[in-house]
Amino acid sequence: MSWTLLLALAALVFFNRYVFLEPMVPVRLPVLLREALKYSAPCLLTAICGPIILLHDGAVRGMADNPYLYGAVAGVVIAARLRHMVLSVLLILGVFYLISWLL
Repeated sequence: MSWTLLLALAALVFFNRYVFLEPMVPVRLPVLLREALKYSAPCLLTAICGPIILLHDGAVRGMADNPYLYGAVAGVVIAARLRHMVLSVLLILGVFYLISWLL
């Protein structure tokens, strides 16, 4: 991908998120659409992370020796318990690297 395409895509995503979610912009969407936009980030994250966690070279990873699966489960548990973004990310990274080192 070229830098021009990447910057254009970033600008498009920012513009769409800003116009539809910024309360000061006079554009008003129906409530159903506004609620649906709140789920776009978790849906995209799941679509990106799912194949990374579950697949390796086009085949399904084994569950017993999959550090990505254990790291993802630990990440969900840590983030749900702590509710502090920076501390959660640091702790999750530490847990993932520890699991990867052990397996």
